[in-house]
Amino acid sequence: MSQDNLIKLRCTECEQPNYFTRKNMAKTKGEATKLELKKHCPTCNTHTVHREAKKSK
Repeated sequence: MSQDNLIKLRCTECEQPNYFTRKNMAKTKGEATKLELKKHCPTCNTHTVHREAKKSK
């Protein structure tokens, strides 16, 4: 995976980063919205909304 468009998904319930995915930056340049996906959180053990978080360097 290319590191420049890699984003971290964080659970909205427990705030744990659980997933990494890619986002097409060329198509989402002007949008200020963050990516939200419903994924399984192993900490909460339920399906919760995971929101895009800041990428640590």
